Amino acid sequence: HEANDPIDELVNAAHAYCVTATPSLVGFLNWFDAGEGELKREADNAEGLVRVMTVHGSKGLQAPIVILADATGDPGASRNRGLAMPDPRDERRLVPLPSLRGEERVGAIADHYDKERAAEMEEHWRLLYVAMTRAEEALFIGGALGARDRGEPSEDSWYARLRAMFPTDSEVDDPIWGGRIDWGDPPQEAGPQVTRPELPLGEVLPPWLTRAPADDPRPPRPLAPSALGEEDAPDPPLPPGSGKQAARRGVLIHKLLERLPEVAPEARGEAGGAWLARNASDLAQHVRDEMLQGALLVLAEPGWEHLFAPGSLAEVPIVATLGERAIAGTVDRLLVEEERVLVVDYKTARRPPDDIDGVPRPILRQMAAYVAALEQVWPQRRVEAALLYTSAPRLIVIPANIIAEHKAGLTSMQ
Repeated sequence: HEANDPIDELVNAAHAYCVTATPSLVGFLNWFDAGEGELKREADNAEGLVRVMTVHGSKGLQAPIVILADATGDPGASRNRGLAMPDPRDERRLVPLPSLRGEERVGAIADHYDKERAAEMEEHWRLLYVAMTRAEEALFIGGALGARDRGEPSEDSWYARLRAMFPTDSEVDDPIWGGRIDWGDPPQEAGPQVTRPELPLGEVLPPWLTRAPADDPRPPRPLAPSALGEEDAPDPPLPPGSGKQAARRGVLIHKLLERLPEVAPEARGEAGGAWLARNASDLAQHVRDEMLQGALLVLAEPGWEHLFAPGSLAEVPIVATLGERAIAGTVDRLLVEEERVLVVDYKTARRPPDDIDGVPRPILRQMAAYVAALEQVWPQRRVEAALLYTSAPRLIVIPANIIAEHKAGLTSMQ
């Protein structure tokens, strides 16, 4: 039952996201990760309930009796471990270092080890405060000693720090622990335990509840619209070994068109160049410049501003059902308006067609599949499709009659 509340809150968050954005798992995870909300679990008054949890997990909870059962642990026992230091050239990156002995830690490494140690100790004592303030009536502090402790807990352990609050001669015999030190009023005698009456057993479970369900036929694989456009292309055959380069070029241009619309127009050139330098540093500078220039020409093309305006969506995953087939894919650009939905797919062909007559039929089937899927999501809106050839650049809007012709054959495809 402990998991019910957080699961309910997660479902509520998913419903809230669907109201304000296009429903998708990737989009929800990004939205949830970027949010600043906090799930706080409230303590309940259930009697006879024992919780075993970490101090972190107890935040926001209180109980009449709290037991710190591992208060003799040494916070420095695992001190000799690896370290991650900021890169001097780029502090946003971390450089992992192996475990080092004391004499090997010098200069900036020694300073960083000291800072890490101080931060760990600060967190160690902060957690002690959190643990102690969970108790409403009684707080028990104890632990076990290991062979390395040599009969005494570490001086930085919670037990040793709290033991110093008590007089040295205040220990009394205890039949369970051998010795005990008390502070505060002694506990009162518990009253008679109240037993709850047992409820009568209900009827025997019906037979159908214990029978395994019948095996369902395995559903067909989801139809991927992007796969429908792979068998044909307007380009001549690529030279041997250049297929991977062409595919990578297409991916990089797609990524630029995904990221640069969110950057101010005057800063797009610098931002795109920096992104390519980080993610395609092995490519020659003139190759990166050619890809960046192509993306900038697309974004600056007159009349296309609405495709990349705020509110338009990039790399949108879609899932829908068409007849008995599932359609699953990712659209490059999606524009959702009050009366229509426009889906745009980027094409990086080296020789783009001049008009709709030159577009290969497999690509038209791909766009028809996108339209069919989006019509399931927005049945009350007009769904249109277009192809954006980045090398021209050229935008080819696909007429509705051509979309309808290719949609008719989707349900029969295997």
